[in-house]
Amino acid sequence: MKTVKDYIRTIADFPHEGILFRDVTTLFADPKGFRMAVDQMLTPWAGEQIDKVVGLEARGFILGGAIAHQLSKGFVPVRKKGKLPGATISQAYKLEYGEAIMEIHEDAIAPGEKVLIVDDLLATGGTCRAGTQLIERLGGEIVGCSFIVDLPELGGRKLLESLGLPISVLCEFEGA
Repeated sequence: MKTVKDYIRTIADFPHEGILFRDVTTLFADPKGFRMAVDQMLTPWAGEQIDKVVGLEARGFILGGAIAHQLSKGFVPVRKKGKLPGATISQAYKLEYGEAIMEIHEDAIAPGEKVLIVDDLLATGGTCRAGTQLIERLGGEIVGCSFIVDLPELGGRKLLESLGLPISVLCEFEGA
């Protein structure tokens, strides 16, 4: 029987030489694989109160929308700076080389709402950490963070767990 990991292809030297890119679009394209991933991403949070699902740009939108639909809850995107049309709050975070900024609509999360954060891949944890900071600034409470892939060598899971965030991943790949 196939696992979620079996649906993910690896593309060498993308986007730069020496990188092994874990491509989840092959998982998304397969109806059984996609359904399996969404169901498995929800399982650890069964019984938890969740008011909103937050998807991190960009593949987190695909997963977050499907998970929010499955839960009959609202979906909230966390996007790169300048992509959201309404009033936003911003959070800068560090990349391997440089810095980026994520934004959320300032009215997207009400104080006390329980939030599940969703993305396809956990690498250094920087994007997710920025997302958690935005949610917390709005008064949201993070129930957990759910990912398809973890790249343990890059330390993102350790970072997020050190902040007290419950983490769920479906599979791991060695190498960056």
